[in-house]
Amino acid sequence: MWTELALFAAVGFAAQMVDGAIGMAYGLSATSILLSVGVAPATASASVHAAEVFTTGASGLAHWRMGNARPQLLWGLVVPGMIGGASGAYLLTAVPGEAIRPFINLYLLAMGAAILWRARKKHKPRAEPPKYLGALGFAGGFLDAIGGGGWGPMVTSTLIGGGTAPRYAIGSVNLAEFFVTVTISAVFVSTVGLELWPVIAGLVLGGILAAPLAAYATKRIPARPMMIVVGVVIVLLSLRGLARGFA
Repeated sequence: MWTELALFAAVGFAAQMVDGAIGMAYGLSATSILLSVGVAPATASASVHAAEVFTTGASGLAHWRMGNARPQLLWGLVVPGMIGGASGAYLLTAVPGEAIRPFINLYLLAMGAAILWRARKKHKPRAEPPKYLGALGFAGGFLDAIGGGGWGPMVTSTLIGGGTAPRYAIGSVNLAEFFVTVTISAVFVSTVGLELWPVIAGLVLGGILAAPLAAYATKRIPARPMMIVVGVVIVLLSLRGLARGFA
């Protein structure tokens, strides 16, 4: 048990360092690593989202208090994101893990490529919320539940790519993620349960330990190089998962 706790604490630490440094990819990083060590897709996603209830709550509150969350963006994402997250969680628990694993790895591969693409683009800020905000929230919540992560890379990157000011995109998406994560976790509790507490406890413990270091890293490490590193790691892990599936 202690060995497993240490392993998943290391996973949580690494994922939180990534998320704290660039504002995204906690779920993608943690889920990619869990899948690579043989954890079932539904279990991996359920464990990551249970841990994220704590991390997203703290992050969202901080952004709200600092004025980084805009109500129009926030509430335009919350309800569609919760509906999409619940739908994705139900689908994930209804399909055998081995059958859906290749599709999840393909999704993670696409998200890794999206992060790499985002790292090379620049956009001017826009004031008004995009018209596709509801659809984006639904898709982000759905894919977040299916892949165990992806809300930040998909929603934040799309908003910033569409011209939303990074400060408001990151703050609003982080706070909305708390509500989406709670919804997804509730669905998993009612379906597959949360039996692997060493996984959850380790992810939470590692995330808490990494939080102050990640905040410091945010000040010192440029976002673009870090995004490139994250994208490359996720792409490599997903390719490894695909190769194992076809072996």
